[in-house]
Parts: sequence; C-alpha cells; structure tokens
Amino acid sequence: MDSDPSQIPVVPIPFEHGLTSFAQSLGRGRARIVAIGSSTTAGEGNIRAYPERLVGFLRDAYPKSAIEMINKGIGGQEAPKELARFDTDVIAEKPDLVIWQVGTNAVWQPEDQNPPSFDETTSAIHDGLIKLRNEAEADVILMDLQYVPAVLTPAKRDKAIAMVEAISELARDAGVNVFRRFAFMKGLLEVERVSFDRMVDPTDDGRLHDSDWATERVAWAVKLAIVAGVDKANAAAAAGIT
Repeated sequence: MDSDPSQIPVVPIPFEHGLTSFAQSLGRGRARIVAIGSSTTAGEGNIRAYPERLVGFLRDAYPKSAIEMINKGIGGQEAPKELARFDTDVIAEKPDLVIWQVGTNAVWQPEDQNPPSFDETTSAIHDGLIKLRNEAEADVILMDLQYVPAVLTPAKRDKAIAMVEAISELARDAGVNVFRRFAFMKGLLEVERVSFDRMVDPTDDGRLHDSDWATERVAWAVKLAIVAGVDKANAAAAAGIT
C-alpha cells in the first residue's frame, strides 16, 4: 500500500473493505453513525469538529437517506477510557458505522498527565475492535493521528509513526478500515505544499489541533473514503460477492 496520497488535490488512501452495513442501511433509507474519540471528535475551541461537517457532506451525497451522527468524543481521552464507554456510548446506540479516532493522546500527552502507555493503548484498540465485531452490527473505521508539529518533535516522532503502524496492523488483523489521516495530512504538506501554519489551529500554542481549514479538508476526505467504501460494498453485492 502506498504510504502517502500522491496526486493534487490530495485524496485519502482508499479503504480496503467495503462498508457493507452502512451501505445496506443507506439503501433502507436510514443510517446511524457513532463517532468516538478525543478532541478531534469532540471539537476544540471555536472550530466545528469533523463529525458535524462529515454528516452534512454525507447527507448531500445520499439525499434519500436520513443519516444521523452521534458524537461521543471527549477531549483528552485515549483508547482505554474510550473502550470503557463502548457499552453505553457505542453499542447501545446501535450504529451502522463506527468511526473511532484514536492514538494521538498516548503519543502527545505529557507524562505529568499520566497518559496510557503505548501497550495499554494498542491493547485497548485490539479489545475494542473485538467487542465491536462481536456486539455491534456495524462497519468500523479507525482514524489515526493528525500530522502536526506536536507529534513530530524529535521526542515524539518515532512513537507517532509506531502508533500509526500499530493502528494499521490492528485494523488489518480485525478486517476493518483505517482513515489514514497521518498520511493524508502529510500529503497536504508535501504534495500540495500547504504550510503547518495553515493546517494547525492558530490559537493552539501546542501546535496539536487542526485548523478550521484542515478540519474541513479532513472531513471532506473522510466523506470521499466513505462514499467509495459504500460503492465498493454495493458493487460486491451486485456481483454476489460476500
């Protein structure tokens, strides 16, 4: 698989798997998405978070379907605490699609904030994917880290890359998709030559959170990946492939 998008405009790396449950729900005229994660999902400051933007894009793409977005993001959380909320915040909502944004805080949070370890985080992702497979009739998308200065410092870069790779491996083993935000945003920087000053929230001295512009691009890219995943599922169904 290519490590980065390489065309202009930069587009997301396609999903490996069709979004079968979500496609079927769209076909029935009603679909529900649960987005769980940290500040990227919950929203930070005055910037409208990606789930609210994404659902608007999807409603435009599928005007005959009622699409509901349930935002269960909590700023500062990481996979272990998010997994502890799965029964009430994900499974109970009976989603057709789950987007789990994960991994950033384990890499970025200072030690005095007592972040979960790398192993604790990856173990929680592993267990969460098993729980979703066994207890939710939903497609699953993992969203990996943002490509921003806060996770690219000499002290954090190797850990960030390792987390991105671990998320990819966990998704592959579980047979779920990854929205490769790290690669997408790296493509914005290296292919489109968009500066970090444009991609990072100008009010964030820590250089961690996406700007309004970057949040919009990421939400649009997630929409593109989802639509292609729905098309892949529908094509497989038409061909009688299960």
